[in-house]
Amino acid sequence: MERNLSVGDSLSEVFAVYRAHAGVLLPVAFCLFLVVGIVDGLLARSFVLFPLSIAVSVIAATLYQGMVVSLVRDVQDGRRDSSAGDLLNEAAPVIWPLIGAGLLSGIGIGIGLILLIVPGLILLTIWAVIAPVIVVERSGVIDAFRRSRELVRGNGWQVFGVVVCAFLIAFFVGLVFGAVAAAISGGAAMRIVFNVIASTLTAPITALAAAVIYFRLRGAEGAVAPPAPADVPPPPPTV
Repeated sequence: MERNLSVGDSLSEVFAVYRAHAGVLLPVAFCLFLVVGIVDGLLARSFVLFPLSIAVSVIAATLYQGMVVSLVRDVQDGRRDSSAGDLLNEAAPVIWPLIGAGLLSGIGIGIGLILLIVPGLILLTIWAVIAPVIVVERSGVIDAFRRSRELVRGNGWQVFGVVVCAFLIAFFVGLVFGAVAAAISGGAAMRIVFNVIASTLTAPITALAAAVIYFRLRGAEGAVAPPAPADVPPPPPTV
């Protein structure tokens, strides 16, 4: 089957899910990125430790992507009762692969952006659905990179468009909150507070974009996402 992905439709779905489930998405994002904000505030004082701060942010973003996958799946299946606990429980069994994938992808994309920008953008595109692959397909770290590239193949420009739009929105929101923090006296503590608020508001956009892209590519591929572990029926009794 020919695979097709619409940038506009994908973004519309992202914001529709965001509006309908902000009460679940935002508290989880706040708890996760509060930790990131504190760590960034501590590490930002040292230029040598700055790469570690970036790595923590990328890992947190990958973890959050893994958490929201189940919510998008439930919405598409007609189930709208996901809770913050459900998001955490869904990602818990694959937390280490998510961390490993976040670290490796962050290093690769970061190096690509620093060197020539274009390689980093290419990696950002072909690795766009690593976290959903790990959570839904229970893939290992290396296999998730391969599988993400396989899914994206043939839809690179569309995936790139969705990802870039999501990141540009997050970037400009961050700029606005950063400017507000700079205008208000309060020093580093105020910057941390506004960075956490900005990350809390924008993290659902980029995470939902990854999940929506993944399920649209899976659907266009003609595959049906496997059920969550809790939904797998028990084996028939033996006679």
